[in-house]
Amino acid sequence: MPYESLFDTIATLVMLHSPSGVETEIDQFLLARLQALGVEHWQDAAGNVVAKIAGRDPTRSLAITAHKDEIGAIVKSVEEEGQVQVRRLGGAFPWVYGEGVVDLLGDRQTLSGILSFGSRHVSHESPQKAQQEDTPVRWETAWVETCCTAAELAEAGVRSGTRVVVGKHRKQPFRIKDFIASYTLDNKASIAILLALAEQLPSPAIDTYLVFSAKEEVGAIGALYFTQKQSLDALIALEICPLSSEYPVKPGADPVLLAQDGYGLYDEGLNAEIRQVADAQNISLQLTTLSGFGSDASIAMKFGHVARAACLSFPTQNTHGYEIAHLGAIEQCIRLLRAFCEE
Repeated sequence: MPYESLFDTIATLVMLHSPSGVETEIDQFLLARLQALGVEHWQDAAGNVVAKIAGRDPTRSLAITAHKDEIGAIVKSVEEEGQVQVRRLGGAFPWVYGEGVVDLLGDRQTLSGILSFGSRHVSHESPQKAQQEDTPVRWETAWVETCCTAAELAEAGVRSGTRVVVGKHRKQPFRIKDFIASYTLDNKASIAILLALAEQLPSPAIDTYLVFSAKEEVGAIGALYFTQKQSLDALIALEICPLSSEYPVKPGADPVLLAQDGYGLYDEGLNAEIRQVADAQNISLQLTTLSGFGSDASIAMKFGHVARAACLSFPTQNTHGYEIAHLGAIEQCIRLLRAFCEE
């Protein structure tokens, strides 16, 4: 079956919890994988995992980023009855997850609970009635039911600031023909692209940094730190691209190159170079501008950390939800970036 290895890699990554700022599970996997590949690598003070592949021209450098943090929720308060009040972490909405299992990543133990919206059999006297008729579910009207006492939650290390993510109980990706459907394709599919490059780039044209960036969903904190410390000729971010009637992007195996997003313009010269390599590789690129969107690259360029930045992405349905993407588009991103780095 085509793309079987790529699907398996993404599936492995999806099952590793990595909410913003608590990314230890995926960090351990990435560090072990890069060690096994024999690639020079380290983890910096901001939590980025960085692999460096020496280029034929060491006077110039390129970074390619894929963020390793996922969206979710963060505990606001713990109530005596074992109910936990949570608020969004990154661009997460409770109605996307629905009622179901979530994992609370306590300091000493991970506990599972049920994201809850309340009973349906209610009248206008209950706040849940409005959710059925007038307004979407909001974090302020949802909670996590743990069936634990406050003391038991404290013993597990569940507290204000504890991260909450979709439970592993329902995280396993699903395959539909050549498509993969899963939570957290944004970011785990992009990580799979970087891992493939770490394996397939023996000698790029210039020094190439593969940056598995930290805390992107809460402000591109890892990428800003890395680009402040490391001088770069160019930065390319890997991302999802939302499918919507407002954008001229079609689902399928053709990657997408962004011209602009909510943080500003990407570099036209760098985009032209990427398009030229795509033409030489017979890869069809879709082009678009996006609103309500940002990447490591656009944010780093907006703050003056890099002069030239681009964002290469793959079309994705239900972004920041139960996402669906064509495995061929993810594979094409690998092929395009490998050729770009080599040339």
